[in-house]
Amino acid sequence: MNDTEAAAQAPGAQSGTQDYRGTVFLPQTAFPMKGDLPKREPDWLKRWEGLGLWSRLREQSKDRPSFILHDGPPYANGPLHIGHALNKILKDVINRAAQMAGHDADYVPGWDCHGLPIEWKVEEEYRDPKGKYQGGRKKDDVPVLEFRAECRAYATRWLDVQREEFKRLGVFGDWAGRYATMDFPSEATIVGEIGKFLMNGSLYRGLRPVMWSPVEKTALAEAEIEYHDHLSPTLWARFRLVKAGAEDLAGASVVIWTTTPWTIPGNRAVAYGAEIDYALVHVTGVGEGSYLAPGERLLVALPLLPQFEKDAKLGAHTVVRVLKGEELAGAIAAHPLRGDGYDFDVPLLAGDFVTTEAGTGFVHIAPSHGEDDFNLGRENGLPVPETVNDDGTFTMQAPGFAGLHVFKAHDAVYAACEAAGTLVAKGKLTHSYPHSWRSKKPVIFRATPQWFIAMDDANAIREKSLAAIDATQFVPDQGRNRIGSMVAARPDWCISRQRAWGVPIAVFVDRRSGEPLRDPAVMERIVEAFRVEGADAWYQPGAAARFLGQGRDPADYEQVMDIVDVWFESGSTHAFVLRDRGMPFPADLYLEGSDQHRGWFHSSLLESVGTNGVAPFKAVLTHGFVLDESGRKMSKSLGNVTAPQEVMQQYGADILRLWVMNSDTAEDLRIGKEILKQQAELYRRLRNTLRWLLGNLAGFEEDEKVAHAELPELERWVLHRLTELDAKLRKAAKDYDWTGVYPEIHAFCSTDLSAFYFDIRKDSLYCDAADSHRRRSARTVLDVLHRCLCAWLAPVLVFTAEEAWLARFPDEDDSIHLHDFPVLPSEWRDEALAERWAALRARRALATNLLERLRRDGEIGSSLQAKVIVNPMGDESLDSSFWEEFLIVSKVEAEPEPFEAGFRVVKAPGAKCDRCWRVLEEVGQSAAHPTLCRRCEAAVTGQ
Repeated sequence: MNDTEAAAQAPGAQSGTQDYRGTVFLPQTAFPMKGDLPKREPDWLKRWEGLGLWSRLREQSKDRPSFILHDGPPYANGPLHIGHALNKILKDVINRAAQMAGHDADYVPGWDCHGLPIEWKVEEEYRDPKGKYQGGRKKDDVPVLEFRAECRAYATRWLDVQREEFKRLGVFGDWAGRYATMDFPSEATIVGEIGKFLMNGSLYRGLRPVMWSPVEKTALAEAEIEYHDHLSPTLWARFRLVKAGAEDLAGASVVIWTTTPWTIPGNRAVAYGAEIDYALVHVTGVGEGSYLAPGERLLVALPLLPQFEKDAKLGAHTVVRVLKGEELAGAIAAHPLRGDGYDFDVPLLAGDFVTTEAGTGFVHIAPSHGEDDFNLGRENGLPVPETVNDDGTFTMQAPGFAGLHVFKAHDAVYAACEAAGTLVAKGKLTHSYPHSWRSKKPVIFRATPQWFIAMDDANAIREKSLAAIDATQFVPDQGRNRIGSMVAARPDWCISRQRAWGVPIAVFVDRRSGEPLRDPAVMERIVEAFRVEGADAWYQPGAAARFLGQGRDPADYEQVMDIVDVWFESGSTHAFVLRDRGMPFPADLYLEGSDQHRGWFHSSLLESVGTNGVAPFKAVLTHGFVLDESGRKMSKSLGNVTAPQEVMQQYGADILRLWVMNSDTAEDLRIGKEILKQQAELYRRLRNTLRWLLGNLAGFEEDEKVAHAELPELERWVLHRLTELDAKLRKAAKDYDWTGVYPEIHAFCSTDLSAFYFDIRKDSLYCDAADSHRRRSARTVLDVLHRCLCAWLAPVLVFTAEEAWLARFPDEDDSIHLHDFPVLPSEWRDEALAERWAALRARRALATNLLERLRRDGEIGSSLQAKVIVNPMGDESLDSSFWEEFLIVSKVEAEPEPFEAGFRVVKAPGAKCDRCWRVLEEVGQSAAHPTLCRRCEAAVTGQ
């Protein structure tokens, strides 16, 4: 009998004057079918706060082995987006699972609060004509301490907003003890970590090109760069050889190609490939509009000559000869703007980075504006002119272009080259180009004095980092190669930024020697001041004299005012969250999006290796990004953004949490209206499973339990399935790989329980006598199912699992989150039993399909109107009563002779029992209860 049938029968379950309604054990529970999550979830949060749940967990777990997932700090500048929700929910599930698997999972959430994004937002408020300053304020006119106070207030406001939004997601942690990079103790530790690199000699100031944002007027880290298509002007220009080893090369012109014509004023050399074949071309004819001249001689890489003919409109020509690039060693060229303030020699230098993929096979070298350019220039003693200002305009060291912005300089460069007779061709090219992820504007390479941490000095940070990567667990494992290749190829770490909101690089430089002051006593004074007053102490009047101490004249020292890269700050969090709080180090796990291989994972690794010699993590887990239902990146302009706040308002946080754990988080995830509807339906099925369990456990007592050895095979099979799921859950908790775990739990509830086990046992639970062995056995297993499912669902459906637990075990001081995962006895595992029941279920599916077809054809109304003829096929030990339960039919007879399909179905003979609805020939044989079968009569009379 199913729930609908029982409910329909119960109000009028009577024969004559006899009413059997009260004798049927229908499910009874106050656990509602509808979760009403948006309304009820905040009440659970209040309850947990009132219980002091976090403190109680820490107290009861203090003697357990620790588990530390160190939180990568989100940025405190705006409401949470769906990526935040994915990240924090996944962290929360892993923390809760570790706690319930027997650990002390202490979790300290944190925030990144310094740096350019917040500074940029405050500056926007200054510029906003409708803002509180009515656009009448400039950052440079505001005292630095006042400006920093506004940045701190901005960060504090958004930190508080985000904290409440994270808590609403059901994320559990030490919210009262959260960390922030702008906390005074944090700032003190950060400057102390800088001091360690200062003292061990790895921190140095040098001139080299860095990614520079002319809009934001600061250096940027690689992690702050994003690449977009950009239309760049292109230039082909002549460098006339004034000196060459071969006579036929004198007077010839080397042709270069560049996508940054604005770097021509900074040119100081030309690079060639020593093994590249170059063609010495004699021009005899040119196309219309060409800047070439008949009679001139040009040098171009032979493989690129056909494309050059098109680009430069080269007509008839002769290849005089082909030479290897090494023949150009020692050659000297004239700058293409010679005579206009660029009257210096331009050497030709071999460069192993020169290729024949595009251009001409020659690369013009501007040491101030490229990594390869700078390195080649440093190897050969080239000057590094500062031709570009902070704002992207040319300095006086770019004669003829001073004051002009580099991104508007190409026409002026074209004109100057044309006037000098060195213009070969010009054009445009759309290509991937670096942009600032904040301003969305193009950046440039610009050589400026910056502070660096050496990767390959005596501290050997690169070597140690690569060894640490080899010793780290990565989930998924391909993350190892990704971060490893980045560390192997990266240059020295530029940690300085030319801004105001952050922790200063609190270093003094001796003006006479140019060397940084390495005095532990000075650094100790700085750290202690920051601990009490914060980093603002560095900007107070008289700070230099205060920190230098007696015996040093502040006039002899430069007080560095650059701030440290925010990636260094967040990379130092292990120091002020783990070490300074006495938590275990290294952390068990770091978990962030896959982009953090070049971000937080990377900076944390370098910082910790540089100060501790080891990685700050034992394992690293990465997740994908969130896309819309069509696989597109979310964008307000496309209108395809899914906001977590809206999802919680419509569906509740548990639905959002279920979406995360039903996804393969190692890949990009998709979300949208239809996907959320699907998750809500999956949730409904899980909730109905819990509700059915609760309804059928009403009044269950401990003395009702049946020992495992005495349970029917069906119940023992269910317990075996629980051991399989338990093993997968515990493995996921250990390995941090949750892919497929919760979908399998849902499938277990839907397929193994609702569509199979519950379907079979409903009749016994509703209609057997209260003390029948079969009913007691079923309720024994339902008790285990309820306990297991509440616990297993608790890390994900944090609110629903609590509701389902307390619906059965009401206790003002209790919570499912104070309990561990149940420990299942090893004897429940029975592979042989599982194999036999897999075969039985396959046979049952054949019979079920046959019964369903007859029901659709109108030959029977329900399976209980059927009699099934079974060919036991070796299962003679399973009697007819088993098959009647198993197939949910009224009568089963065995026929030993094999026949096709193994089943035949006919209408069951007899009358329908008013209580259980089985059709049996025995109905009508009792004088006292003529409409009942013998089992129901015994249940009613207690005999």
